[in-house]
Amino acid sequence: MYEAGFSGFVLHRVLKGQGIDNIVVHAAAVEVALHHRVKTDKRDAKKLASQLAAGRLRGIRVPSAEQAQHRLLSRTRAQLVQQRTAVKTQIRMKAHQFGLIGAEDGREMSHKFVKELLERSPFEEFRVVVEVHVRVWSSLDEQIAKLNTQLRQQANQAPYEATYRSAPGVGSISARVLANELGDMSAFANERQLFSYTGLTPSEHSSGQQVHRGRITKQGNRHLRGILIEIAWRAIRKDQALADFFHRLLPRTGTTRAIVAVARKLIGRMRAAFRTGELYATQALSAVSAAT
Repeated sequence: MYEAGFSGFVLHRVLKGQGIDNIVVHAAAVEVALHHRVKTDKRDAKKLASQLAAGRLRGIRVPSAEQAQHRLLSRTRAQLVQQRTAVKTQIRMKAHQFGLIGAEDGREMSHKFVKELLERSPFEEFRVVVEVHVRVWSSLDEQIAKLNTQLRQQANQAPYEATYRSAPGVGSISARVLANELGDMSAFANERQLFSYTGLTPSEHSSGQQVHRGRITKQGNRHLRGILIEIAWRAIRKDQALADFFHRLLPRTGTTRAIVAVARKLIGRMRAAFRTGELYATQALSAVSAAT
């Protein structure tokens, strides 16, 4: 076994290809003794070997080489979108710095808005710097558009596209992210395994009869958590059962925990659709209103 690291799963595939049984473990799942301050390769190897022999280590879900290539598109797109957001923020902060945007101005940073800022600015240096940012922004737009085209082509050949798109709140891009990260969701033995993989399992501190659940552990797939929360917000506007569930939880859990619970329920229902071989059945708001 070895800990998941920067080099991905190449070593795992080589070992399995040579007939060597191997697992990859999440580094956070490896037990560390309290006040353990000495760290060497020899000590780490002994610790891992003893925990493996005792059956205290579990392997994470390792994608195939083909799955890894597919998710490369959606993950790279997410990285570029994040970079584009950072560029927009940098332009906004510079405009704030020189009084070109008021503190109460919440307008979205768009190319049109930036053009207005450049026209209002009396500072040549500001215009030069912002124009540099705009060129980077435009280049990112172009590359994201190229990846969008590739993802649409990928979707046309994907076996699970219809099932993912049938779920409320799931659009073309989010369907690609889910499909590339999760694949056939019926492969998860149970919902607990699925929640652990997506990083939506709440932490727990229990003693005796008292059970206290806290924030999610965040030990799962970090590429899924954010997109699942976004989908959950859209889903409660389209699926009455999920909306009712959210509003029941809201008074006693607060907004954040309630929407995370919705995301868990939604992903669990999507897994059920895969297991039955049917599309996701949405209880539409309009249908419920008409019935009542």
